[in-house]
Amino acid sequence: MFDRLELMEKTYNEINDMLASGITDLKKIMELSKEAKKLERVVLRYLNYKAIVKEVISLKEIIKEEKDLELIEMAQEEKHALENKADLLLDELKVLLLPKDPNDEKNVIVEIRGAAGGDEANIFAGDLFRMYSKYCDQKGWKLEVLSSSAGSMGGFTQIEFMINGDQVYSQLKYESGVHRVQRVPETENMGRVHTSTTAVLVLPEADEIDFDLKWEDIKVDTMTSSGPGGQSVNTTQSAVRLTYIPTGLAVYSQVAKSQYENKDMAYKLLKARLYDEKVREAEEKDAAARHSVIKRADRAEKIRTYNYPQNRVTDHRIGLNLQSLNYIMDGKLDLVIEPLINEMQKRALIGENNNDN
Repeated sequence: MFDRLELMEKTYNEINDMLASGITDLKKIMELSKEAKKLERVVLRYLNYKAIVKEVISLKEIIKEEKDLELIEMAQEEKHALENKADLLLDELKVLLLPKDPNDEKNVIVEIRGAAGGDEANIFAGDLFRMYSKYCDQKGWKLEVLSSSAGSMGGFTQIEFMINGDQVYSQLKYESGVHRVQRVPETENMGRVHTSTTAVLVLPEADEIDFDLKWEDIKVDTMTSSGPGGQSVNTTQSAVRLTYIPTGLAVYSQVAKSQYENKDMAYKLLKARLYDEKVREAEEKDAAARHSVIKRADRAEKIRTYNYPQNRVTDHRIGLNLQSLNYIMDGKLDLVIEPLINEMQKRALIGENNNDN
């Protein structure tokens, strides 16, 4: 472990030296900066850990040589506090050294669709969109709607949006799956609790380095935008559908007023979907990925239940129950996300230790 940390510190210093040397290749600068950012969290904590260990060694010398009992007692208390701090940093470093998802630093494209439950499923899709929107506001992330189709009774039959910010995918990647809601619909006269489901899919944004998508492989169609029921909402050809010719995969965007903006949004969405397919194909070939603690959740897997009568949210993957549904739907999603990430890191750490044994 410490050999790895020393190597990471050395590499981090070498990269910073190269960046300070005055290189002008923009692509190289981007690659080096990206690599430095990946190493920074680990290296800074490791440097802090080494500084604390050095202080502990100095205090041990003082305790060994000092004659004043009061000074010895003070040094022992300080040594004990620093040793606890060092242990906590060491635990952090063990987690940070776990194999990283290469997409963790990326922005995401999120798709929410009403699934089982008709109008109520679509209404809940709208509720989830508001929840994620409020969560983005609290995180200081930027949310941009790429495409949407309104439900006849409210909410969305489908909505796709991009979230830009710091390490967005690392926070939201476990949101993919079926989200189940249990509540009395507004249209229910008898006051009976109904169960409906909404599907969420989180895709990492693909950048130029990840995936080369050429315009000659894309068919572009333009049309007038449409609202609920298919009625035309404008008379200009502003809506855009992009079809990837080799596979027939198509995406559609109509939320912006101009054709240019819709084309740009559709391109981002198409690229993310194609990159996701590429990742899935790679994972299917990699037997180790299939046995990872968290598998890529598909839309057939129920991950969470939102029970309104009991004000309860349950995450089924880790057995988490919170009587805080009102806060979570108001965007306090870290109440679920933080324990989920912590539990998955624990499981991954146990898996790493078992592999070492």
